[in-house]
Amino acid sequence: MRASTFPADPIALLSHLARARLGLTLLVLLAALLPASAWAGEWLPLQNDGIHDPRSRGLKILQEPAEALHGLTPDHAGNMVRWVHSLEKGEIRPRERLFPQTKVRKLDLDIIMDVKGGMPAVRFPHRQHTEWLDCANCHNGLFAEKTGGSKISMFKILQGEQCGVCHGAVAFPLTECTRCHSIPRPGSTQPVVPPGLDPRIHLPSGVGKK
Repeated sequence: MRASTFPADPIALLSHLARARLGLTLLVLLAALLPASAWAGEWLPLQNDGIHDPRSRGLKILQEPAEALHGLTPDHAGNMVRWVHSLEKGEIRPRERLFPQTKVRKLDLDIIMDVKGGMPAVRFPHRQHTEWLDCANCHNGLFAEKTGGSKISMFKILQGEQCGVCHGAVAFPLTECTRCHSIPRPGSTQPVVPPGLDPRIHLPSGVGKK
């Protein structure tokens, strides 16, 4: 039997498949089949990440991700860091403002977005987002600042719009479905809201309205 030419290391394997252009679907399946421990806290060298030009002399002055990120809470997806966990643990302390006169606004409010079909409903936590971002980063450009004021579309998100502006770029990627679709809907009924949570409910157009 011919020996496999695939790398044994899972990160190297992903890089190999990406270069072979075997398609996003295969990469997602591979990520789902491999244990999270095989991915967490692993970073490719800049010259092998498929983004930077390995011939560039500028690589010598850039810090390698493994050196910059190794002390943060590891993840198995995206840029391999659980950024919210790292923030809550005090591993990082990003500046809240550049100018003293800038008003910092934080909002501790969850939005439950019901969805058509059998997927669990989406829980959007404002607190984790406003720890990093000003309200103007999303409102009223990406989303209307009104419950139910925007038609949120997975198609648009996958095209890099709405949530996809950050998720898949600097935040965890769209392969991590259950991090957003986290509110169960047993029997395709209304979402089961966790005890103690009093969120606003966002329903898609035409749902729950008479």
